[in-house]
Amino acid sequence: MDLEARSLPPSVKASLLAKLREYKTDLNNLKTEVKRISSANSNQAARDELLESGMADAMMVAADQRGRLMMSTERLNKSSDRIRESRKVMLETEDLGVSILQDLHQQRQSLLHANNTLHGVDDNISRSKKILTNMSRRMSRNKWIIGSIIAALVIAIILILYFKLAH
Repeated sequence: MDLEARSLPPSVKASLLAKLREYKTDLNNLKTEVKRISSANSNQAARDELLESGMADAMMVAADQRGRLMMSTERLNKSSDRIRESRKVMLETEDLGVSILQDLHQQRQSLLHANNTLHGVDDNISRSKKILTNMSRRMSRNKWIIGSIIAALVIAIILILYFKLAH
């Protein structure tokens, strides 16, 4: 009983320890009285009275212990229920966490795919820019070549006309 009383919350513990000390004192007093009565070989009526009062005290103590035991059992049952409920909440939270992680994984895959597509588009744009730059250079070169050919033809025509008119 002493161990049980010490494991209870402080608000209940002090009163129970005080009662326990009273019971121990009563028990020691009763033991002393039993020794005294049995050693003195007093009359049978006194013995019977002592035994009856001891039985009544023992019955009260037993009833008190039974009540405390029932309270302890009830607290234990409540604690078990709270633990079950906490476990249920924990499992629900874990399921939610797994679901969130799966969604995040899918979003990551989508972002990686978009990133790869973007790099592909960027590479295509770079190639297109190079092709357009080369086309622009060729076009400029072709303009110069055509301009040179036209200038050479104009000069050739002028020279041909000059020699025809000169002769």
